[in-house]
Amino acid sequence: MASNTLNLIAILSLTISILLSLYPQPAISFQMEDFDGDEEYVLDHPVIIPNLRSRSRFLKTSPTKDKIRKGADCDPHPSLNICKGISANNGTSLLYCCKTHCRNVLSDRNNCGKCGNRCKFGQRCCGGVCTNVANNVNHCGKCGNQCSSGVQCDNGFCGYA
Repeated sequence: MASNTLNLIAILSLTISILLSLYPQPAISFQMEDFDGDEEYVLDHPVIIPNLRSRSRFLKTSPTKDKIRKGADCDPHPSLNICKGISANNGTSLLYCCKTHCRNVLSDRNNCGKCGNRCKFGQRCCGGVCTNVANNVNHCGKCGNQCSSGVQCDNGFCGYA
């Protein structure tokens, strides 16, 4: 009886592994795009950094900044905030201070379009709008991947006409 059970388990596990290897992989990637690493946003217009510590009369101009590290700390207070609707990367990014970090509300799934607006599972933030990329012909599989005219988007792949 025990050997029959072991044979049945072996056959089932082999069948499952064969079926899984034949099943196509999902087209939607779930990579961590919002990783706060060494990536930087290049600002379209340099911003003046508020400097409250320096009270020197010799400091005639405030320092400016033309790059912001992705996920940089920010102060939600409007006068101290460096990420207050700042356009970056030639208009492809829009930075806001969400809680205490600079976030691109045009592509951040946890702050899509505005701070705190989370996209649902399987959606991506495309241009500030939560978008189902599995069946959208304008954003097929990822933001901006447009299928040819008359071609459907099926599970993140541009299919046949």
